[in-house]
Amino acid sequence: MTAELVFPPGFRWGVSTSAYQIEGAVAEGGRGPSTWDTFCTEPGKILNGDTGAVACDHYHRYAEDVALMRELGVDTYRFSFSWPRIQPSGRGPAVAAGLDFYDRLIDTLLGAGIQPAPTLYHWDTPQALEDGGGWLSRDITDRFAEYAGILGARFADRVPLWITINEPMVLTLMGYSLGAHAPGKELLFDALPVAHHQLLAHGRAVQALRAAGATQIGIASNHAPTWPASDSAEDKEAAALYDNLINWLFADPILLGEYPNGMGDAMPGPVADDLAVISTPLDFFGINHYAPVSVGAATGQADTAATDGVLLPPGLPFEPRTLTGYPTTDFGWPVVPDAFGEILRIFKERYGDRLPPIYITENGCAINDEPVDGVVDDQRRISYLDGYLRSLRAAMDDGIDVRGYFQWSLMDNFEWAAGYSQRFGLVHVDFETQERTPKASYHWMRELIAQSRQAPGRK
Repeated sequence: MTAELVFPPGFRWGVSTSAYQIEGAVAEGGRGPSTWDTFCTEPGKILNGDTGAVACDHYHRYAEDVALMRELGVDTYRFSFSWPRIQPSGRGPAVAAGLDFYDRLIDTLLGAGIQPAPTLYHWDTPQALEDGGGWLSRDITDRFAEYAGILGARFADRVPLWITINEPMVLTLMGYSLGAHAPGKELLFDALPVAHHQLLAHGRAVQALRAAGATQIGIASNHAPTWPASDSAEDKEAAALYDNLINWLFADPILLGEYPNGMGDAMPGPVADDLAVISTPLDFFGINHYAPVSVGAATGQADTAATDGVLLPPGLPFEPRTLTGYPTTDFGWPVVPDAFGEILRIFKERYGDRLPPIYITENGCAINDEPVDGVVDDQRRISYLDGYLRSLRAAMDDGIDVRGYFQWSLMDNFEWAAGYSQRFGLVHVDFETQERTPKASYHWMRELIAQSRQAPGRK
């Protein structure tokens, strides 16, 4: 399946994870409680009552996991720092044990020939900050800048690639607007300040990292094409509003220095001054992509299958619809490889010369195959990756500057509100024994990476 699928010299191959989804050890090393620790204790919030308390036990098994990456052949590993492991209350001096853990991880990666690409924040807010207003409060941008400065001062000499925030849209929508993720607030459009404060925190973190000597800095923002459910004017209007809220609200301020369609009027001020910080130039823009979304005008019959089982409240001016006619992952997400290239072309058309080089900071699928006689033969994941990577390569052939691809995820992990029900990993994890088993897709990806590096014209 990998025939003729090769990428240019210098293209980065990586895998992605996040702290709360894999680390475990939530009470070790002076780590403070996070919003996800709290959310997981609330009855009915997480499928099967699962928590990230142990997860993949990466905190203790990181050396084993780095060895799996080395064998896979990746040159870069995208992980996230746990904010409450560094600053248990979200402010003040860092905890030595927290910094020491990431020292060990980073040095082990470098010793294996793998470059670290850490994300500062992947949704695990220190609970103490949430108690003080969380991302609804402007004060959190001061705290985040301080946190970024601590990490930059400690690790900038060894980390070549930095990511500030992961998917600010998801925290805004699922965490504060709909309440399906931590911290579980249901504010609907009153959650918009969360978007602004994350964007401002991103800009301030870029500045703090640069002051500490960091060089290559970007963000990991999730984006996908929004398709009108029909050609009707009502469905097109609803899809355009949804597109602005889900895509361009989180990219325009960074890349253009402005909010789309006057949305800045709904943001806490001083908006103009903040936008100057938010649009601090980046070295790359990270795109997380999974599937397109079909959107139509509201009918009063919300389709929870289109929103990962989350029931949208009545009265919204748009309605995501189930996209039919495509195979789906085990999470129910449509498999549409062409949409991958489409969103990249949309970005190039929308931003032109304002668009820095792109990294695909996440892409992957939930395929829940279990071992049979010690083998996980996840052929549907292989088919997914083959199709999506070919779409990516075609977009690159059309002149879109993509510098690397990070597959989500290295290993099966805690999938937020879905608990341990969805398996996104190239490596199967038995959550009872913590045994790691590389899947067929792991071996396929290893072959693809090796083949791409051996292609004519590569060093």
